[in-house]
Amino acid sequence: MSIRTDFPHAIAETEDMGIPMPDGTRLSARVWMPADALAQPVPAVLEYIPYRKRDGTLPRDEMMHPYVAGHGYACVRVDMRGNGDSQGLMEDEYTQAEMDDAVAVIAWLAAQPWCTGAVGMMGKSWGGFNCLQAAFNQPPALKAVISVCATTDRFADDIHFKGGCLLGENFGWGAVMLSFSSRPADPLLVEDWRGDWIRRLEADPWLAPRWAQHQARDAYWAHGSVCEDWARMTVPVMIWGGWADNYMNTVGALLTHAPGPVQGVIGPWGHNYAHSALPGPQIGFLQMAIRWWDRWLKGIENGAEADPALRAYILRSEPPDASAAAREGHWVAERVWPSDRVRPMALHLASPGGLSAPRTPRGYLQTDESGAAFSVEIATPQHLGLQAGEFFPMGLAAEMPGDQAEDDALSVCFDMAPLAEDLQLLGQAELRLTLSSDQPLGFVVARLCDVGPDGASTRICHGMLNLCHRDGMDRPAPMVPGQGVDLAFPLDLAGYRIAAGHHLRLALSNSYWPFVWPSPRAGRLVLTGGRLTLPVHQGADVAEWQPPPAEHARPWAHRVLRAGQTQRRIERDLLTGRRALVIEDDLGDHENMTHGLITGETLSERWEIDPDDPLSARALQRWEQRLSRGGWSVRTLAEAEMTGSETHLRLAARLRAWDGETLVFERHWDEEVARSFV
Repeated sequence: MSIRTDFPHAIAETEDMGIPMPDGTRLSARVWMPADALAQPVPAVLEYIPYRKRDGTLPRDEMMHPYVAGHGYACVRVDMRGNGDSQGLMEDEYTQAEMDDAVAVIAWLAAQPWCTGAVGMMGKSWGGFNCLQAAFNQPPALKAVISVCATTDRFADDIHFKGGCLLGENFGWGAVMLSFSSRPADPLLVEDWRGDWIRRLEADPWLAPRWAQHQARDAYWAHGSVCEDWARMTVPVMIWGGWADNYMNTVGALLTHAPGPVQGVIGPWGHNYAHSALPGPQIGFLQMAIRWWDRWLKGIENGAEADPALRAYILRSEPPDASAAAREGHWVAERVWPSDRVRPMALHLASPGGLSAPRTPRGYLQTDESGAAFSVEIATPQHLGLQAGEFFPMGLAAEMPGDQAEDDALSVCFDMAPLAEDLQLLGQAELRLTLSSDQPLGFVVARLCDVGPDGASTRICHGMLNLCHRDGMDRPAPMVPGQGVDLAFPLDLAGYRIAAGHHLRLALSNSYWPFVWPSPRAGRLVLTGGRLTLPVHQGADVAEWQPPPAEHARPWAHRVLRAGQTQRRIERDLLTGRRALVIEDDLGDHENMTHGLITGETLSERWEIDPDDPLSARALQRWEQRLSRGGWSVRTLAEAEMTGSETHLRLAARLRAWDGETLVFERHWDEEVARSFV
């Protein structure tokens, strides 16, 4: 990755540009634009998120936005209302007010004398959602978007629920936002920073219970889900995903359903922009973004609209590594999606009738249906899943899936024979099962794994289904105990080449801690049939596309006052058998050498469970935020806990804030949510 300092345009920066909303609220923007933009207006590119431009995303902002501005754009980084240096209060994610503000910001930018009237929008994660939602709302000045690591369906495929299963990350993200939104504006930019801070603290919402209570795809989740009306998605979209992230399905969904111009790129990356993401290789995201903007915001006939519909990095068989710095693979380029080079391969689940160990029945995958009927019980221990990794890995702190062999040993596994030649996959596998449950509530998780000759198991992809949602995410109904059902669900989009001599494994479980919050009872599923359909790609093991090299602008000027450190470990109590995933992440303290703000952040998480008792599940999070400059200092501490009973989920939290050494705010929440379908 190289640093670029020479650009076609000299850049002028405004650190705090006020953008008025229709209700009088002032949003704060940091803006980079060509120095002569008033004489020679340029298109604007908006990034609109709650993550604080003054400190939170500043390191990545300074690598990206000056780079794009130097190529003839006004790059506008806006703090959403109630966050960073913007006025107003935070209520929830993706509210109507938030979307209305985005539309108002786009209209304001288009009307500025330094703007040509054409506006683009870019963003990752929350910002990526904003891009798609703004495109859905169709403001006239919005000409194109670049969305990274986002979703089109807020219920079926997001951090709250996946396949209708309640994710542990729903609680985790609630704790994150409680902490993130507790910080004040910078006193250098906001005169009444303290009064604004107290109002912000008093309104800071504990969102995890609110999200958890919506256990079906109701109007709450339909709002902000662009899949509600694909016909509205006519604005050109470049959509990016990563195989190590959990938003890869969005790329395929937009390519398949959106009527407007769509191009997708999926690499080996986690939850980050492709010029800096891990695992590598990184590529030239910024050069590709400028090519996209040149075509749709400046109208330059550069042929960008004729680029491949999908460029995907096909991972190759490697030993599992939860902290992989890079992955081996090659790029393929698909002219259309769904690809005309993908053929379905149906594999039927069969059983030899034997057990390799207690709780671990083994079967096999076959290409015909000649096997005898079978009946296999799925009743996996509650701690299965400790090697699942994070929903959205950010770096090299063992956040990606580790060796699946330990979880495989606790699962019901169906193995394919060792491959005589490589097998290349690109797309979403589909799993059909015939099963019954002895409980009204439950779920099933499927992991597709690449098993090497040494027994090491690398997760290719996973998928899951809350059995209450077998007839649709918006039509949940408890299972009738003992009654067999036929159901189907997709696994995540995958691009993977399995080496000859390795074999494919399908591992099934009805527990997946802490990725999925456990059902109230340790149920037993009886599986009597199934079929796995694989998306087999006909491409060869050769690169079909050469991406530009990763580049960025000069990194932020800062001084490390105290280095951070991270620990991630799995604990086992030898007396009780209780298991725990423990994460301690101290990000240290850093001083911004431009404006002097000192920031620090410390996180700890604990996810613990008894292998035989789903009601023993307990999650704890603790987030501390620190801000200071000279004699001024503030600190906030957010602590949260989640447990469950047979009938309810309990989500408690406490938020405290200090001005210097004085406690200025404290609030407690202790809420219960009825378990309707989880």
